[in-house]
Amino acid sequence: MATATAQSRVLVVEDEETLLFTLAHNLKREGYAVITATRGDDALRLAREVQPDLIVLDLMLPGVDGMQVCRLLRRDMQVPIIMLTALGGEGDRVRGLDIGADDYIAKPFGMRELLARIRALLRRTTAGGAAPPAATLSSGDLALDPARREVRRAGKFIRLKPKEYDLLQFFVQHPARVFSREQILDEVWGLDFYGGPRTVDVHVRWLRQKIEDDPAAPERLRTIRGSGYLFEG
Repeated sequence: MATATAQSRVLVVEDEETLLFTLAHNLKREGYAVITATRGDDALRLAREVQPDLIVLDLMLPGVDGMQVCRLLRRDMQVPIIMLTALGGEGDRVRGLDIGADDYIAKPFGMRELLARIRALLRRTTAGGAAPPAATLSSGDLALDPARREVRRAGKFIRLKPKEYDLLQFFVQHPARVFSREQILDEVWGLDFYGGPRTVDVHVRWLRQKIEDDPAAPERLRTIRGSGYLFEG
């Protein structure tokens, strides 16, 4: 039993009973405290009552589907979410990341891979939580509050998804430096992330829509052809 994870609570939301049992059984063997739900509405209620450390969320659920559950939870919770789905197309993965999922795994999947992703997300969450709150960060008309994970532009609050915030904070902390997509993945998503460089491009595009005057001609978050991205502080 993995005693290092014994206090971590994982909410598993899956309507296929056999898979739900298998997931719960393997997570318990790893030392996690497991809470289960088979419906989206139950998942929302349990997430708010239990405050899990991580959620494994199926996309196709009766009642409230997984996408809507993720979207609603992201309004008031920063809990890591791994989305499970039988839909493996890039468009579905991008949509899941767009609404706030931290990771995405297509069925069928290997249990060892899922467990590795869970460990990776929990490590990053724990490491982030252990750090003392940083002072407010600023760049031009942008002001970031790391303790609250809030951003204001010219004094006006702008809403960022969790990974958009992580990406912006990384750039603000490293101005005027060119980073490749692979470097950004390692620094912002972590070495254990299984996605590819396309993930960075998608999040940069979303971020530009919120911090640039003209996202089609960005002046702040620039593309350096053949190299990656550079943030003008």
